[in-house]
Amino acid sequence: MSIEDFNVLVATEEHTPFAQAICDEMAESAKARGTGIAKRTPEYVANKMRAGKAVIAFHKDGTWAGFSYIESWGHGDYVANSGLIINPKFRKLGLAKAIKTATFFLSLKMFKGAKLFGLTTGLAVMKINNELGYRPVTFSELTDDDQFWKGCESCVNYPILQSKQRRNCLCTAMLFDPAHDEVKVPRPAGFEEE
Repeated sequence: MSIEDFNVLVATEEHTPFAQAICDEMAESAKARGTGIAKRTPEYVANKMRAGKAVIAFHKDGTWAGFSYIESWGHGDYVANSGLIINPKFRKLGLAKAIKTATFFLSLKMFKGAKLFGLTTGLAVMKINNELGYRPVTFSELTDDDQFWKGCESCVNYPILQSKQRRNCLCTAMLFDPAHDEVKVPRPAGFEEE
């Protein structure tokens, strides 16, 4: 099996039946890794799909393979690519990078000029972000939108974030500012600028 066995595309209404499985896998994966995650409901994930603010991947046999979504903050000035999850059957094939890359370019297309950022405890995600052009930053360079930080409340590490007055946590903050940072990877097919 290789990355060529997968189709990575912008999620739509037709993909909403997969929302529950995606949420279940997000929770199971975080539990297995012993890491925090901002919990999302199936309806939340389905709404991202309906809005075209998500990327989903399928194996050529039709099996759900992976997912990620976009969230905007600060009136669209900041955009987070969140919820990256890969079906355990398809891990270690490069699918996370393919989905993250597609979500990155979808974000740049939908939110021109916005700063893309992420918080993660995952080394693999940090590596992918770096390969895309993100750089590690302090939390002060992220959005000050309280709604974003409210999303951290369901994370097991939230008390740490709170005790540090949102200055740091166990997550690493990474930022891509299109005004200053350079895209390091080619744009995938199907995610061209219009």
